[in-house]
Amino acid sequence: MAGNSFGNLFKITTFGESHGTAIGVIIDGCPPNIELDMDFIQSELDKRRPGQSKITTQRKESDTAQILSGIFEGKSTGTPIAILIPNEDQRSKDYSHIADKYRPSHADYTYQMKYGIRDYRGGGRSSARETAARVAAGAIAKLFLKQQGIEIFAHVSGVGSIEAPNVDSSDLKTLLETREANIVRCADPATAHEMEEFINDIRKAGDTVGGRISAIIRHVPAGLGEPVFDRLHADLGKAMLSINAVHGFEYGSGFEGSKLQGSQHNDIFSADDGKVITHTNFSGGIQGGISNGMDITFKVAFKPVATIMRDQQTLNQAGEETTISGKGRHDPCVVPRAVIIVEAMAALVIADHLLRQKAYC
Repeated sequence: MAGNSFGNLFKITTFGESHGTAIGVIIDGCPPNIELDMDFIQSELDKRRPGQSKITTQRKESDTAQILSGIFEGKSTGTPIAILIPNEDQRSKDYSHIADKYRPSHADYTYQMKYGIRDYRGGGRSSARETAARVAAGAIAKLFLKQQGIEIFAHVSGVGSIEAPNVDSSDLKTLLETREANIVRCADPATAHEMEEFINDIRKAGDTVGGRISAIIRHVPAGLGEPVFDRLHADLGKAMLSINAVHGFEYGSGFEGSKLQGSQHNDIFSADDGKVITHTNFSGGIQGGISNGMDITFKVAFKPVATIMRDQQTLNQAGEETTISGKGRHDPCVVPRAVIIVEAMAALVIADHLLRQKAYC
């Protein structure tokens, strides 16, 4: 299957299925002498793993990462890094009732049309289980970026019609602590409580709900990004839209910026102790597809999880009308676990563009 690799110099290839023996990733192009902190890598995977709270799927996976190559005495060697994450709690029987049925808004029908075969056990390769491999790779990218002083932070800024107020991003360490103190992963405690109650009500009703994740990348040097098709925001958009259930991406002022006039929207330049800055950041840290040294900001929209615990009308593979029932273990809202996936994909994009810039200049 094509389309399983991402990146140019810092390149990853993921493999595995939801109900297979394992999932994993091969990272090619990671620079040597990066300290591969296994506790940090595992802590990143723990933020994505299933069964972590009452508002996530109850599938029990430890998501224990095993690094098979590319490491010596705790540091990267510059050779390919292979990471294996065993699947431990598959319940394939939960999906036997959909072996010949197409789940509404899932990839069942499209995979059947593309390949002439599909793995109905949890969606196989189309399952969000695959994103654990991305988180493992993203953790290593974060360790590389940390050496460059680059920080990435994301949190749940919206669930359904509930919107969190803008948070002060001057202290990302405090924001991270606040985010991890609640199961929704919202950096505003009052809104997090409201979101948690709402998601729980949705779960009890057998339904699902979508949400938004806001992200910021700090201390990115000016000059990252390529003309014309590899613009930095284009690659960030591709990265985010490759995540399961993502239906929208915007950076900087996004869609709201389209309501403004140029005199309102232009980011005016000035000098601050010899450094070029802008008074506003409607550009989201990217102009002409290239980073300008300001904070990179973006938002990602997730649709409601497609599997609901209610009967729905559908078709089977013979084209006959039938009814499908929601079974198994599924998230009522995906965004609390998706926060770390958004951070991982952002880290992979920035790491790749940083290496490309270093190679060129």
